[in-house]
Amino acid sequence: MEEIASSVKDLELEKGDEYRSFLHGDTEKDTVWRLGEAPEYDLVNRTFRSGRTKDWKPGSLEETVQHLVKTWEMELTHKTRIKDFKSIDAENFSFSVNGNHSMTGEELLRTGSYNALLASLEHGGANNPPLYKSSQETFESSHEIFRGVFPNGFAWEVLEVFSGPPTVAFKWRHWGKMEGSFKEHNLNGKTAEMFGIAIAEVNDELKIGRLEVFYDPSQLLTQLTCPYNPKR
Repeated sequence: MEEIASSVKDLELEKGDEYRSFLHGDTEKDTVWRLGEAPEYDLVNRTFRSGRTKDWKPGSLEETVQHLVKTWEMELTHKTRIKDFKSIDAENFSFSVNGNHSMTGEELLRTGSYNALLASLEHGGANNPPLYKSSQETFESSHEIFRGVFPNGFAWEVLEVFSGPPTVAFKWRHWGKMEGSFKEHNLNGKTAEMFGIAIAEVNDELKIGRLEVFYDPSQLLTQLTCPYNPKR
């Protein structure tokens, strides 16, 4: 635990916001940001604080894992070069969903988090077309879709940590108010949420080398499309 506390202290020295590191400061002076500058997280932080079910003690294993994953998600969403990522072991990093294709950091950066997480919903049938086709969306278009669904942010929290470094297994929750629209469906402002398990292999610097996510991807799409009213 002393090693974890030391790593947490090091992360806190890297300027970010309350829940993420590596947003500002000398470490980011050469970072290439997707939108030209570091993002602001005021809206999603507000959603997080008002809707979280856990309030972990600063420096605890749970808070450390939550902070690390939020930092990784920020970097994946807003940084355009893997070499600018500080949350991962870039040379060894891999990402997979439900035991399927393992992606490198570069591949994941091209694909985008939403497309990677929803890829297994690609195949439907004549009477059951897929609700979302990752192959038809780019990184940018996928994020545009879900920013439209969750204009006040899609918050994320750690619910439980089952094991500590180097193999960190944890349960998580993702949620947000559906206040926009999704394809032909109007949304009614209710909260959508989904749950899953993840396993992260981290090195001595608490950088992620492997991240495996396990969850039911239909959780989110089902809430977005049924029983809400279609556009008129």
